[in-house]
Amino acid sequence: MKKSYIVDSTCNDMRIDRWIRHSIGKIPQSLIEKSLRSGKIKLNKKKIKSSHKIKTKDKIDFFNFEFKDKIVQKKIKFQPTKEIIKSNEDQIIDNNDDFIVLNKSSGISVQGGTKSKKNLVDIFSKSEIFKDTKPYSVHRLDKDTSGVFVIAKKRESAQLLTSLFRLRKVHKTYLAICHGELNKNSGVWDENLIRYDGDKRIVEKAKTFFKVIDKNFGASLLELKPITGRKHQLRKQLYAIGQPIFGDTKYKLSNSIKGINKNLMLHSYQIKFMIKDIKYTYTALLPDYFKKLLKTKRLNFPN
Repeated sequence: MKKSYIVDSTCNDMRIDRWIRHSIGKIPQSLIEKSLRSGKIKLNKKKIKSSHKIKTKDKIDFFNFEFKDKIVQKKIKFQPTKEIIKSNEDQIIDNNDDFIVLNKSSGISVQGGTKSKKNLVDIFSKSEIFKDTKPYSVHRLDKDTSGVFVIAKKRESAQLLTSLFRLRKVHKTYLAICHGELNKNSGVWDENLIRYDGDKRIVEKAKTFFKVIDKNFGASLLELKPITGRKHQLRKQLYAIGQPIFGDTKYKLSNSIKGINKNLMLHSYQIKFMIKDIKYTYTALLPDYFKKLLKTKRLNFPN
């Protein structure tokens, strides 16, 4: 049995072992190595190493490869309707040759997973904007967090943007409405956060600069500038000081008022970065439900 594949432009200069996992399925690295050595996987009819980088229009052949037994097949992708595609396209702030920037809605994941099907990557993969390429996720934003989000159009752009985020050269500003009134009007949270990977306890350093924009009636409007990018960092840090974010169903106090708002009051308001000496600044307008709670709590945001 033989199966053949042609490398498309989105995978140019990618390692072949990564291409296999990316395009075929979750195959163990040991099986990939063994199959390449034995010639069960060949590139342009030649044996190669797993570190070899493939090029556009290369031909990859699989010989007598037990796909069903050895491979965990890729999950079924979310199939968006035209209405869903259009509604997300309407959220775009900027659309250039390298990436798009959109004001992500609350309640939608960036990528599909076991707990979430509807996601931006699958939605934009069906958009005319990505007709000749595909969307690349370059950073994270929680499903229930709204605001500025960047999706790369090309692999090279994705690598560059991912590096900027990893090297902390992208400056992010969030807005949050939390329970209670902070004692300090500004400062820094610089403490460890704990998470678990199965039974493994992982301690991670987390740093965020905060500033109180306004506070009233047992609520505070905060400007948050995370330096590190830990999972649920801002939500965990506010929960740790006893002042969780409104609408947070995971990090909440037992006596938190129920039903006051179904949305998480955390918004990615602005990001700034530089590419080739060009400064990029993107700002996402506040959702209506966020502005409604500001009004209810009589909090002022001078935008």
